[in-house]
Amino acid sequence: MKAHTKETQATMTPEKSLRFLKEGNQRFQNNLKANRNLLEQVNDTSEGQFPFATILSCIDSRVSAELVFDQGLGDIFSIRIAGNFVNEDILGSMEFGCKLAGTNLVVVLGHTSCGAIKGACDHARLGNLTALINKIEPAVAEVKEPTDENLRNSKNLDFVNEVATKNVELTIDNIRQRSKVLSEMEENGEIMIVGAMYDISTGAVDFFA
Repeated sequence: MKAHTKETQATMTPEKSLRFLKEGNQRFQNNLKANRNLLEQVNDTSEGQFPFATILSCIDSRVSAELVFDQGLGDIFSIRIAGNFVNEDILGSMEFGCKLAGTNLVVVLGHTSCGAIKGACDHARLGNLTALINKIEPAVAEVKEPTDENLRNSKNLDFVNEVATKNVELTIDNIRQRSKVLSEMEENGEIMIVGAMYDISTGAVDFFA
């Protein structure tokens, strides 16, 4: 499989880009990698890159977007931060990826058993991690069940995963509210912004769209 070129990137629609990621995840789950010569792709992308998707995911070592979607060099912009939330710098990176570099799909990818989400559920406080956790805690408050405080912590994995899903949804809301560039592109049909959850026990990605 060749690296994307300006010509192949131009053929990608948001729907086609989403389908490419879904197909890639199916290959990943079935341990059937696309046939790629990565060194050839290094050469092919040495003078330019033409990715089709921008993916925001967690730093978790088990959730590499390139691997779980079976993509090669030059295929996706990968933005990673614990808890997959957005700030000004990440929004700027997304705007670059979509408006200037031609990607037409933004994916916010959360995952099960997320350590950052567990920290938010437990209201952890530790150095600079405290400020990061504070950005995720609104998702904890948004999940109303269970009401028993003894069950609203990292030991309850069902609760953790519900918060992780809500965090993805809130992140998408923040993208639309805080980035006029991306929200206008979405309204004009130039891009899609979608959420997804990766299951660390199966390798499956469940898209919300």
